[in-house]
Amino acid sequence: MASLELIASTNCFGGQQQRYQHHSEVLNCDMKLSVFVPPQVQLSHRLPVLFWLSGLTCNDENFITKAGAQRVAAELGMILVAPDTSPRGDEVADDEGYDLGKGAGFYVNATQAPWDSHYKMYDYIVEELPALIRDTFHCKAKFSIAGHSMGGHGALVIGLSNVQQYMSVSAFAPIVNPMACDWGKKALTAYLGEDKTSWQQYDACHLLQQQGQFLQVPMLIDQGLADDFLDSQKLTRPFEQIAKQINYPAEINYHSGYDHSYYFIASFIENHLRFHYRHLMSQ
Repeated sequence: MASLELIASTNCFGGQQQRYQHHSEVLNCDMKLSVFVPPQVQLSHRLPVLFWLSGLTCNDENFITKAGAQRVAAELGMILVAPDTSPRGDEVADDEGYDLGKGAGFYVNATQAPWDSHYKMYDYIVEELPALIRDTFHCKAKFSIAGHSMGGHGALVIGLSNVQQYMSVSAFAPIVNPMACDWGKKALTAYLGEDKTSWQQYDACHLLQQQGQFLQVPMLIDQGLADDFLDSQKLTRPFEQIAKQINYPAEINYHSGYDHSYYFIASFIENHLRFHYRHLMSQ
């Protein structure tokens, strides 16, 4: 497995905002990712790590430049890892639409041509990238995971499917039921084919219903009520309905006047970081 190569670093709140590149064997292409390393990295104890998954059209830099998360992460001594949202490169398949192809990997393992040659974002996030982070940084054994929109979908699905690996899960305005919304149906059809039974493993509502009362992973979701996609893409609410049906204690908050943008994320990211820190430090 290739190691991470540092390509940029700048001081930030006593720590360093860094950018790395590496060759991904899983994605069969070169990838970049952003990592905030807090000042406590100089100490001997293992640091908590939060993975952040971004949404449609984003790359690894949107979160680190817009969310304003570094100040609190520096205070807490938390490493923030922000991977890209899809494989990249001239040889990687793409689509004219913003909601498929590059910038829209949907955190699934594609099985259909031409996508199956590179689009294995689920395995990249769950297996390859965590191994690279553990090899590079002195960190705790288990991580937490969070994301926005398509990345919120990824965080929920990955967290629900890998409860032994993640201490907590959170999301902003997540796509919770991709089997039933336009964004999800387009992506899942292209990446996985017409057989909808293969879609279920990437649908947070289905996974929550399946796991029921045995699920114990702590979860936090924030949703803006002025979000243009709240109803059209069925964000958050279908997941909340199932959580109530099975008495799963997810913390779900709605905020009047907030939209789908990074202004919304920046307004509440501190709550998410402190939420994850509490659970990461309990291991």
